Amino acid sequence: MHKILIPLLTVLVLLTACGGKPEPDPTPTDSPPQSTAAAPPTDAPPTPQPTDTSIPEPTTIEPTAVDEEQGATPIELPDFSGEPLPGDRGQFFAGSGRCSICHTGMMDESGEDISIDSYWRSTMMANAARDPYWQATVRSETLSNPGLEGVIEDKCSTCHMPMARTTLAADSQVSLMLDDGLLDETHLLHNLAMDGVSCTLCHQIEPDNLGEEDSFSGGFLIDTQTQMGERLNYGPYAVKPPMARIMQASSGFIPERGTHIQESELCAACHTLHTPTIDRNGEITGIFPEQMTYLEWHNSGYAQQKSCQDCHMPEADGGVVLSITGGQPRSPFSKHAFVGGNTYSLGILRAFGPEIGVTSSSEQFEATIARVIDQLQNRTAEVSILSTEIDGGKLIVNVQVNNLTGHKFPTGYPSRRAWLHLTVLDETGDVVFESGAWSQDGHITGNDNDADGTIYEPHYNVINDPEMVQIYEAIFADGNGSVTTELLRGSGYLKDNRLLPMGFDMNTDNDDIGIKGDALTDEDFTDGSDIIRYEINPGDAGGPFTVNVELLYQPISYRWAMNLDRQQAAEIQRFLEYYDALPNMPQVIGQANAEH
Repeated sequence: MHKILIPLLTVLVLLTACGGKPEPDPTPTDSPPQSTAAAPPTDAPPTPQPTDTSIPEPTTIEPTAVDEEQGATPIELPDFSGEPLPGDRGQFFAGSGRCSICHTGMMDESGEDISIDSYWRSTMMANAARDPYWQATVRSETLSNPGLEGVIEDKCSTCHMPMARTTLAADSQVSLMLDDGLLDETHLLHNLAMDGVSCTLCHQIEPDNLGEEDSFSGGFLIDTQTQMGERLNYGPYAVKPPMARIMQASSGFIPERGTHIQESELCAACHTLHTPTIDRNGEITGIFPEQMTYLEWHNSGYAQQKSCQDCHMPEADGGVVLSITGGQPRSPFSKHAFVGGNTYSLGILRAFGPEIGVTSSSEQFEATIARVIDQLQNRTAEVSILSTEIDGGKLIVNVQVNNLTGHKFPTGYPSRRAWLHLTVLDETGDVVFESGAWSQDGHITGNDNDADGTIYEPHYNVINDPEMVQIYEAIFADGNGSVTTELLRGSGYLKDNRLLPMGFDMNTDNDDIGIKGDALTDEDFTDGSDIIRYEINPGDAGGPFTVNVELLYQPISYRWAMNLDRQQAAEIQRFLEYYDALPNMPQVIGQANAEH
């Protein structure tokens, strides 16, 4: 069997993470394409009384909350049903509309509709190709690296437009996506490209090289020899011949048991990403660890306990009949929720869905956003106040943050950040001290990098000034040591103090996933947690003092968005218009309060 190996250096993969009717069967496109230009148990930290670690009611991003004084125009959230799922049938793949015809009407024991199509279609996986931020970033990288447009677009499409890209690669064609490429509605593979990370991509990945280095950065293997009608489609269960023949006749694929579909190594193919480092002369000088989610997990205590699917594809309640054609209930069944943490991009898709051309309804996006918020607030991280005391006239507050995920938090694409927002109120309710305040345009008060893109906020063990903010993030530099957000200029990390997972080997010799910057010398920065000491001078204010602390999370940080504005292009301007219209408010991950 001949298999195609997707090349190693995939650029710009964004780590990401509802009830629909069967879709119509569009006209097949069989002609060949033409060339185009969970967490291990932890001991709860000691917490003084009184303390309140309750989390407020979930809050979604509301475009109507825009502050008009900041120059933004309030927008209304439309209701929409979404475009039909594509039913194209090509040389190696079929659109999700082919699969949704049968894999719908699936109920768990409680009667909830957990159909694959109704859950998946409103996720970042399904919208990997439509994501306006991704499109803007790809355009920005091509403008910064003239002459390498084809290389960049081909690499980017490997994991964001994998069905179309694999089809072109099998014919030794470069996968162009911008201008007259795959984003063009007239391209023969446009529909398969826009179907994102779809059913017949993931379920056709071969197990041969999974978990090995050559599988990373989009190096998954797809059979490109077997003709449509005889192609294997892997799933966790064996299917009896009568049912298999039905699926083969209706979709062109033969179901085959393949347990690798349930293993983290499958996800690792795109969520372990090295990108090339390119200097100002356009020369490749090395490779850069852009995101290492799988290796972070592999180096933690979770690797022997939970897979990626355990947390991001939670199991349904009881057995589930997988197809309208019948069959026995299957258990366990992993819901295709692909729940991650990117509420902001999902909010853009929800707010501008008809314009973007999504295949999900507004209601389904709201359900996905609710699942993401639930994941963020209940299974991601927690914050607590360990102690408060008055020492030498200062209010001393010790705060602990625990990472509950199986990888760094935040992980994945380096635009993501989390930070602590701590306030102290006096007996009258006036603010005595505040660190980590934020504005609706997404910037953090006191953050050096938001104020000046050439510098960055360091990691802290002790905070004694409102201009100091504890931000958990990855900051990287170009070959000259200058701070950058241009991915292909990335040469090394100046700071990586993202919270480590429990059981993380602090002595790992893998420099790609190591700690960078001042966190290296912070003895309170350990596997699974960080402790920060706040030393606050209350001045003449009187107590008792009320201390409030929040752990906040932002998928697209202010500097990463603003740096796109350096260049002019339709994709960039469209994203920035969405960014201006939709407040970039952080999500509350956890909170605690105490009095002293």
